[in-house]
Amino acid sequence: MTERYDIVVIGAGPAGYTAAIRAAQLGLKTACIDDWRDEKGQAALGGTCLNAGCIPSKALLESSEFFILARDQGAQRGLKFSGLSLDLAAMLAHKDKVVSDLTRGIATLFKANGVTWISGRAKLLSKNHVEITAENAKTVEAEHVILASGSTPVDIKGAPQDGRFIVNSQTALNFEAVPKRLGIIGAGVIGLELGSVWRRLGAEVLLLEAQEEFLSIVDEQVAREAHKQFTAQGLDIRLGARVLESRVEKNAVMIRYQDKNGEHVEPVDRLIVAVGRRPNTQNLFASETGLLLDEWGFVHVDEYCRTNLPKVYAIGDVVRGPMLAHKGMEEGAMVAAHIAGQVAQVDYDIVPSVIYTHPEIAWVGKTEQALKQAGLAYRSGVFPFAANGRAKAMGDAAGFVKILADKDSDRVRGVHLIGPHCSELVAAAVLAMSFGASSEDIALTMFAHPTLSEGLHEAALAVSGRAIHVAQPKRTKP
Repeated sequence: MTERYDIVVIGAGPAGYTAAIRAAQLGLKTACIDDWRDEKGQAALGGTCLNAGCIPSKALLESSEFFILARDQGAQRGLKFSGLSLDLAAMLAHKDKVVSDLTRGIATLFKANGVTWISGRAKLLSKNHVEITAENAKTVEAEHVILASGSTPVDIKGAPQDGRFIVNSQTALNFEAVPKRLGIIGAGVIGLELGSVWRRLGAEVLLLEAQEEFLSIVDEQVAREAHKQFTAQGLDIRLGARVLESRVEKNAVMIRYQDKNGEHVEPVDRLIVAVGRRPNTQNLFASETGLLLDEWGFVHVDEYCRTNLPKVYAIGDVVRGPMLAHKGMEEGAMVAAHIAGQVAQVDYDIVPSVIYTHPEIAWVGKTEQALKQAGLAYRSGVFPFAANGRAKAMGDAAGFVKILADKDSDRVRGVHLIGPHCSELVAAAVLAMSFGASSEDIALTMFAHPTLSEGLHEAALAVSGRAIHVAQPKRTKP
């Protein structure tokens, strides 16, 4: 007899597991299907984010930062060490434990909320039937189906992966030794984070970026500061560098690339391909279903994540918008609410983004260049962390907070940060923008002293030339 559910979710990453848990909380009989296997071959929840992306990379970023802080700043802070050394195996074991704890936590939440977890490969058939390929293959029927199959790293012809010398971002989290010289194709979010980890641990890092502009998705002023900071850390970032060929020779990778000065060849010990991700929509559905994809392979959806098929939704990395776990999670909660007859929506204009380098980069809303291109008048307020007491006490005062406000209404249009703990600070900006705050609203809000968050307060004051802790040009009295 065919198993029947109110909702079947295909994919157990952040988007999928959130949709499944919320649907079950709303009283809907829910199943979640996922085919992820860990390195031991065991079924695991959490998708790429928990198993091979967001979580393990952040664990390594944190551990590697502890290492360089102890090594480079311990003495000046009165902390003396003898024999400080790197135990990479222990660092990787810590990373693996963090991953295991969190993935098991999702399994516990499924059990607590009554979500049925099915391990296997799922394919959408006609009439909302879902075929599951596993040890015990079967077909289940659903009143509603939510597609949340996530994304996978993009491959390029110029760097065919062999899993050892030329690898993707997932394999790069598990190097058994620190490469002497590491090459990375792509100087975007993933490339910079992985490059930061292995540079801190001792590798010489070369990043080859095809675009002429560094971090084009980021506010230009922030991108310039980031490039300066990363270069000072020893990251060799080469822009306008298009990789033509990568070949393995005598336990090394020879990279041939082209830039405005012609062709070049660079040898590296390992090469990471980090040029982006593509949606996992291959073999996700039977052709006779008629599911509509766009030219890039994303599932076509409306503002409520409804596909062209009745009672079939798609969320997360398989649909338009930034490939961010939190964006997918909000979509999952929204879709579950809609199916249950509730009202919900996602504000795609206020989706925060973070790059977990050092300094951290975070932003929400419009960049300055976007406002200029749209012809929108605005005012800008910038406050440097060098003038922030908490940042100075931490010995981590690089970067700044920047607020962009509409010239007429003063409503905040964008907030851009580079500096210490900006991944946490951006939440206050998101909250303010969610309530339609003006820069004056933030300026009139009291912030605790001494905190990094005062930078947001001072940047809001700076929009109207009233920052207290940094000199500003004198303005004519109103």
